[in-house]
Amino acid sequence: MQPSTTTNTRVSPLPRQVNSQTKVLDTAHGRILCIADIRGRLSALNDLAREVNAKAIIHTGDFGFFEANSLERINDRTLRHLTMYSPLIPSAQRTHLLLPENPPSLIRSTVNIELLSEFPLLLAGQLKLHVPVYTVWGACEDVLVLEKFRSGAYAIDNLHVLDEATTRCVDVGGVKLRLLGLGGALVPHKLFDNGDGSATIAGGQGTMWTTALQIGELVDTAQRVFDPTETRLLVSHASPGREGIIAQLALVLKADLTISAGLHFRYATSYNEFSVQGDFEGFRHKLALGKEGFDKVWESVKAQVDAVIDENQRVLLDKALSVVERLPPVAGPGGGATGEEPAWKNCWNWNLCDAAYGSLVLDVKEGRISAELKSQGFNYSYRRSQVSATPSTQPAPLPVVQAASAPPTKAPTPIPDRSNLQSKPMSTPPPPQAGDGKESPVPRVNGAAKPKAKKDRKDAASTPDPTPSTPAPAAQAQQPSTSGTPDAAAKPEEEVKSPGGDTGSTGARTPKTGKPPRHPWTIFMRMPPNFQVTEAEIREFFVESKEGITRVNLPHPFAGKARLAYVEFGDEEAMKAGLEKHAEVCHILHGSFLQR
Repeated sequence: MQPSTTTNTRVSPLPRQVNSQTKVLDTAHGRILCIADIRGRLSALNDLAREVNAKAIIHTGDFGFFEANSLERINDRTLRHLTMYSPLIPSAQRTHLLLPENPPSLIRSTVNIELLSEFPLLLAGQLKLHVPVYTVWGACEDVLVLEKFRSGAYAIDNLHVLDEATTRCVDVGGVKLRLLGLGGALVPHKLFDNGDGSATIAGGQGTMWTTALQIGELVDTAQRVFDPTETRLLVSHASPGREGIIAQLALVLKADLTISAGLHFRYATSYNEFSVQGDFEGFRHKLALGKEGFDKVWESVKAQVDAVIDENQRVLLDKALSVVERLPPVAGPGGGATGEEPAWKNCWNWNLCDAAYGSLVLDVKEGRISAELKSQGFNYSYRRSQVSATPSTQPAPLPVVQAASAPPTKAPTPIPDRSNLQSKPMSTPPPPQAGDGKESPVPRVNGAAKPKAKKDRKDAASTPDPTPSTPAPAAQAQQPSTSGTPDAAAKPEEEVKSPGGDTGSTGARTPKTGKPPRHPWTIFMRMPPNFQVTEAEIREFFVESKEGITRVNLPHPFAGKARLAYVEFGDEEAMKAGLEKHAEVCHILHGSFLQR
């Protein structure tokens, strides 16, 4: 399959008129709220719109399309995932339901539709949307509910479901904003699987995904409504920043802007490809990887697909293949801009955090679209409260402290009351990793406890002998170090010198030691190499002062070198008391000695 820079423009196989409407919000000025993952708490939509004075809402998936009989179609794994993230379940109840020892039957017998989604209230008219809401479906929805919207069996005032066959145009602030939507997760091995869907929408067991035919039909819809005076906005659940196929789709659709759902991040992102790729080849490489992944699946199912599709589906499939083949040309020998794709710099992308953590507001006035990003972000206050923590030694107690105050990387927390959103940061334990792509994926984000613990243990184990050539006292006060190395305590006169001397900074890079500072109230103990001692025995050694000990670190001994121990105290007074009580040589453990 050769790369192509042209878009398949074969005549549409669909004789019907495109489901398209134009909504005039305000001809002078309007604000559009963009959010992700409302997860069934639909009553919050009106509050969120009112807070930012939005005239409309764009939502990027996991809307909460479930009704009472959806529960029987959701498999156990997906139901657990929904329970983990539902903002309608009280935190204490969710914690109980998700205990490892609880069987799936407990969740199934406890969770009802009221705990998963307010969609039945919206459907019954008990809940009304005050502004137009334009949404795609996400990775966790009921495909049968979406099929009822497609067939016209369900219709709700101010709710517009964007999909491959349905598009909307919003006329606001001098801009005609064309909304093109693609819902569901992008799971490569399911691109040719319709699941339980009886029409063109794919899904099953409480999950939904994108298919190749849906991509082809979206291209067909976009071609049929093309208007050069419009500004095109692609709304997708999958991110074009992560998925090369979605980025290729944006190129084929001639999208000016894209908005997608994130992976439960605490910050939204705003970027164009030029700002995050090292060069144009980097952008092209991402698209090539998407094509490569698609081609592997296509080659394995091509014969089966060719045998069952009809002529209309063949046209849509060809349009989908044209998306995959849409690779920008390779730059010329001089790397000139003549071969560059305009979207490389001109298409702007927003990847949103969950509605619980932030939003994007598009402020449209006089033809200009301004963007306002608001994210709850991480809570770093825990760092000021961990005075007694020792990041450079064995961090066994650290997870306990962090679990109470440190921000998790991906927390299964519900959407908080908006009154608390501004002042009360969230801090709940992160959920387990998602599985096969059916649920919203749960990434391991920078700052996870396990890699840090490994690094800290390595630093502690490799602590050098402060005075290798001469005997040293076994316990000495460890003063605060500015250099962050163990040597600094034993040799305070050796400081990291500034390259600029007293003349001020010259702009040179500040020297780094590579290790975090040691705990300020630590007694350093030296013992014979063959001496065996436990943490409990060291604590008993300090007798009256042992209550002030917060941690004892025993690094792994090195052959031929003295055995080391680091005894950390909660404050300076406790450390001094420990020193004063053991100024003399004390006898402990099988006639061996520890010396101050």
